[in-house]
Amino acid sequence: MSGCKKPRAVANPLESTITTPSERILKECHTLYIDNENGLVKMAESLGVRLLPPRKKIIVMIMGNHSAGKSSFINWYVEEHIQKTGVAIETQGFTFITSGRKRESLTGNATLHLYPHFRPLLEFKGVTDYLSAEISTSKQKKFSLVTFVDTPGLVDGDMVYPFDVNNAITSFGEQADLVFVFFDPMGQALCKRTLNIVEKLSEKCGDKLRFYLSKADEVGRETDRQRVMMQIVQELCRRPGLNKCGFEMPTIYIPNSQKPSRCINQIDEVCETIEKSINQAVQKTLDQLEKDCNLVISTINHTLEQDRVNASCNRSNRFNSFLCAVLGIFLPSLFILSFIISTLAPEELDTLVGEGLAKMIYFSTGIVVYLWDWIPEDWQIWFVLTFGALCYFMFFLAKYFARQGSKTLTKREKKKLAECSDYIQDVLKSKKVRHTLALLSMFQCSTNQLDPT
Repeated sequence: MSGCKKPRAVANPLESTITTPSERILKECHTLYIDNENGLVKMAESLGVRLLPPRKKIIVMIMGNHSAGKSSFINWYVEEHIQKTGVAIETQGFTFITSGRKRESLTGNATLHLYPHFRPLLEFKGVTDYLSAEISTSKQKKFSLVTFVDTPGLVDGDMVYPFDVNNAITSFGEQADLVFVFFDPMGQALCKRTLNIVEKLSEKCGDKLRFYLSKADEVGRETDRQRVMMQIVQELCRRPGLNKCGFEMPTIYIPNSQKPSRCINQIDEVCETIEKSINQAVQKTLDQLEKDCNLVISTINHTLEQDRVNASCNRSNRFNSFLCAVLGIFLPSLFILSFIISTLAPEELDTLVGEGLAKMIYFSTGIVVYLWDWIPEDWQIWFVLTFGALCYFMFFLAKYFARQGSKTLTKREKKKLAECSDYIQDVLKSKKVRHTLALLSMFQCSTNQLDPT
């Protein structure tokens, strides 16, 4: 099952390729990371730094008890029947629903390849076989910027899942941008497994959680609906991690023109929450781009500075090695030469090397002969042994210093690093500033539309 692909025919024709400003910013930022020639990821890898490209879409995970309307909501948002719906536990694994150029399905490792941020899920045995992705060509609402994660329907009792469902859902929730919790008023709204997972998620990422009373139109009267909501809220508030002030649980249901209902439907607020999260994701992506640019630049500067230190140490080591080698050769040579010169008559040495040089040689060798004569005969053998050990130690030091050299960058490598730093500073950072200004302009336009005065 893992990694296989099942291509399907395109359900809907690909609509206009015109994208929203948010989508353009997210896609371009993603491209700045993965570009084969000047991508941030490639630059960072060459410096030993690991970067993950930002996601082009936000991740919205939907969880709840079985038949809580999770799949129905996704189908409504996408305006395409992608997920199976029904009273039975239709969703037994994790399904990613995202937009793409053609309609197809992925399973197993192919899904993780599409979403590398979720690779930590591999530590949960059995999860990979229950991962799938549904790619749709729909462009409805903000679907082009959203990836939904439909989770297994949760039940209590003897239900056995093929993997650690509690920890798997918690791991998904930590990676998601939003976590929608659907409570079904007609089913097991107070499912203990659901509440346990929600409490755990609240401890780690409580700001992502949003609670909704789904299928609100199926409750008969308003009093019954309020009673169900009170029961759910009371059960949630009994748990310390969920006992928060300002607790909200909007009522939502899938609109049906053939089944009008007087129940207040706040499903549009769900769409507004998603749109708000998209805007936040754009800003977070731009902030992360700047942080990663600064990280790569600082790493380049550190690498160049370390190279200068290594080059200086190498020069010092080469000088020390040369000095020790010269002493290791010069001292025994002078010692032996002194005794050879002492056997020659001054006239012979003057004839061989000249009078001036002969005087200097006689003076140097005379000092050595004088010191040798000064040493008692009983100690001369020990002196020779000690002197030989000293010369050997000099050769050892010369070899030691020669091995202490550190690897340095070539001129080509230093030039490439400098070019990378200039590219990041002049191109990537300037694009970040331009995108930030575009984002501010977009927010300003939205504010003016909401408040014409």
